[in-house]
Amino acid sequence: MHARDIMTAPVVCVAPDTKLVTIVELMLEHRISAVPVIDADGGLVGIVSEGDLMHRKELGVPAERSWWLSALGGRAMLAEEFVKAHATTAEELMTTDVIVVGEDTALPEIARQLERNRIKRVPVIAAGRVVGIVSRANLLQALSLGPAGAAPQPLPSDRQIRDRIMAYLAGEKWANAAHLNLVVHAGTVYLWGEIASPSHRKALIAAARDVPGVDNVVDHTRVFQTIY
Repeated sequence: MHARDIMTAPVVCVAPDTKLVTIVELMLEHRISAVPVIDADGGLVGIVSEGDLMHRKELGVPAERSWWLSALGGRAMLAEEFVKAHATTAEELMTTDVIVVGEDTALPEIARQLERNRIKRVPVIAAGRVVGIVSRANLLQALSLGPAGAAPQPLPSDRQIRDRIMAYLAGEKWANAAHLNLVVHAGTVYLWGEIASPSHRKALIAAARDVPGVDNVVDHTRVFQTIY
């Protein structure tokens, strides 16, 4: 399997001048842990993650660093941390050195990138634009289908089925694709994510079964519980 087969899409993105409060609201609304930052042409310029938000001055949590890294970084590092702690926009808060992958990047390579760089997710880029995100959760969902070495390579029809389902859902007002992920494997559609109600689940299953080539639908979704 490759990035295009398991990535979450579409992606919630923000502009460089997006205010911090708006970023936090988007992350809470969509229950996501990071948002890519894109320029006016749709190009990726950075990413704001929950980790960037943890050292905000409002929280009073100092950044932790080793003594030798502090010595090497010196004033430049301290200045950068000060900017992040007092940032008001995505451009001031974002991490600019973003690790990315392509749509055809194989899952083992994605796993290596996440492990090597100690990150939780990686944007997927096509023609210079963000087309999806692969997170650790996406990888685990794919691995739950069986050992990577034993699983057959996805057939082109599986990719076509997934693309058609995603396009189908994009045209339905009740379907919030930002909260869902699906994988098609040998004609079977596997659904994950948080949904609003049992009726939402039934509608998702019905929509998937409407797409030609779908043999079965395996549902792993759960109804989101609001905590008061």
